[in-house]
Amino acid sequence: QVQLVESGGGLVQPGGSLRLSCAASGSIFSINFMDWYRQAPGKQRELVAAITSGGSTNYADSVKGRFTISRDSAKNTVYLEMNSLKPEDTAVYYCKAGITYYSGSSYYDYWGQGTQVTVSS
Repeated sequence: QVQLVESGGGLVQPGGSLRLSCAASGSIFSINFMDWYRQAPGKQRELVAAITSGGSTNYADSVKGRFTISRDSAKNTVYLEMNSLKPEDTAVYYCKAGITYYSGSSYYDYWGQGTQVTVSS
């Protein structure tokens, strides 16, 4: 059993900040990557930020300079620090992880259930 649980979403005013977290638990040997996606109503799900086990990061152009992804490998947790939030950031944010369940096995993708972020006055 592998489970990803997101937390930290909520309602925030434009210009405000939120920090999302995603904790992986279960039969985990290692995590290759942990990503954040988001999906607004009527919109396609998009990659927001990504981080590998080596610490390499990647961001969507729309969030560069405002969002920061980080990872605590010891806790199997990824964070997304969101600053200078805009109404267009409103979406359900999903965590995705590539997980190995034993040494030498392939990586398998797992998704969290999502957490709602609403940016509004």
